[in-house]
Amino acid sequence: MSGWNGMTYDGKDTMLRVVRQEAAQFLDMVDHDEAWERPTGAGHWQVRDIVGHIVDTTEAYFVAFDAARSATPVDPAYGLPGMADRVNQQAEALRELPRAALVDRLRTDLDKMMGIFDALTEDEWSNLLVPHFYMGPLPAFFYPAFQLMDYGVHSWDVRQGTGRAHGLAGEAADLLTPFMFVLWKYTVTSGEQQPCTLGIRICSGPNAGDTRVTIGADGMDYTAGDVSDVAAVLEFDPGSFVLTAFGRTNAGTIRGDKAVADRYLNLFFRI
Repeated sequence: MSGWNGMTYDGKDTMLRVVRQEAAQFLDMVDHDEAWERPTGAGHWQVRDIVGHIVDTTEAYFVAFDAARSATPVDPAYGLPGMADRVNQQAEALRELPRAALVDRLRTDLDKMMGIFDALTEDEWSNLLVPHFYMGPLPAFFYPAFQLMDYGVHSWDVRQGTGRAHGLAGEAADLLTPFMFVLWKYTVTSGEQQPCTLGIRICSGPNAGDTRVTIGADGMDYTAGDVSDVAAVLEFDPGSFVLTAFGRTNAGTIRGDKAVADRYLNLFFRI
């Protein structure tokens, strides 16, 4: 649907609007003393650790965009398998900063980041390759999506820590849906994989549809298409899909061979 694919320039305005929307409500939730050391849905992290993580991540993006525009050489990508440990170290290194100072720093970082995104031209959205610290060169459009992951999914984490029933914002889930296939593709556990093909069905939202997923010795690949002939189909609403791909919950409806579905769902490492 027009405007809801953040991988195209047509989706830029929608993507940036929803990033701002999710960031604003995230900042409102975390900028209180009573929330600062509350547990979250992100493992052992407290709210202050999530804020520190987004500060660290965003400031790394400034370095990446500067390198892309100046054609400055960068070190090889760190790789995704070690990402979780390093991200944790970087976040906890900021743990003792006062709340007001760290949140103000994040607000400043957000304004600067959104200014960079706003200035991206149609050509740059897809063709400016920006070196991600963990993944290597990526088209610029990935970075607004990464910010939406940070502010959208981590807002879910903060709400999870309150113990109240809640869910993932629909617009954020809709925009993130196509990126979850990329997340899964690059977090398949290394090693020889028994070949199989299954389907992922997104049942609602502007990015609803069927995707054929193939697992084999070379990892995972995917393409939109008919899934009537596959061994199993996993059905998700957008929010459940995003939260499952991020390892926050075990959700989805299995149609067909449960053993194939179970093997697939347990192939991935967490970042």
